[in-house]
Amino acid sequence: MKNLNQLEIKLNLAFKDKKILENVFIHRSYLNEHKKFYLPSNEKLEFLGDSVLSLVTSVYLYKNYPRFKEGDYTEIKAAIVRTESLADSAKTLDLGEYLYLSRGQDRESGRKNKNILADCFEALIGAIFIDQSFETSYAFVLKYLFSDKLAKIITNKLYLSPKSRLQEYTQSKFKITPTYRVIEEVGPEHDRIFKVEVLVKEKKYGVGEGKSKKEAEEKAAKLTLEKLL
Repeated sequence: MKNLNQLEIKLNLAFKDKKILENVFIHRSYLNEHKKFYLPSNEKLEFLGDSVLSLVTSVYLYKNYPRFKEGDYTEIKAAIVRTESLADSAKTLDLGEYLYLSRGQDRESGRKNKNILADCFEALIGAIFIDQSFETSYAFVLKYLFSDKLAKIITNKLYLSPKSRLQEYTQSKFKITPTYRVIEEVGPEHDRIFKVEVLVKEKKYGVGEGKSKKEAEEKAAKLTLEKLL
């Protein structure tokens, strides 16, 4: 068993069941090489943690941002629980150091893999919920995931799609909305590629490509925002 005392000290938590904490770090690849290991993979804890995280986020937004609509909550929640955000929080806690991985995963930098780290972070949320309480898992998420990230997402409206953000910006700045124009369509009907450009005040900005007009428009809007902001 790996020494998890340092992590408990860092979290200021004493797990009643040490096996639950250890279970957080058992990646399924490890079990392929250690089929008689006494613990299962962390996948069920991750599933639980995902649900707890969703509830924590919903409760927090409901309490702290009452002016928002349901659709806003959905967009904000999707923005904060992205794989990248969860992986960043896992790195802050050095969770990768404690992972049980197969030799192959270890060689392939599995300890730095964003998906593995994000899953591990969710598993830790699940473990804290089971071993401690909802209140403790709530406080953990606020400290290690939300901290300054959530406020930044909301203040800068990063939860909005690029098209929505661009429209808000151009209406505020220029009192107009951007125009999207398909400039090219290539490929057969079932596998078409669209190229779309954005015009703001008749000036061309970003050009995006995608397998649908919407995807191309979103990419073009993202590039335009990068030029305007």
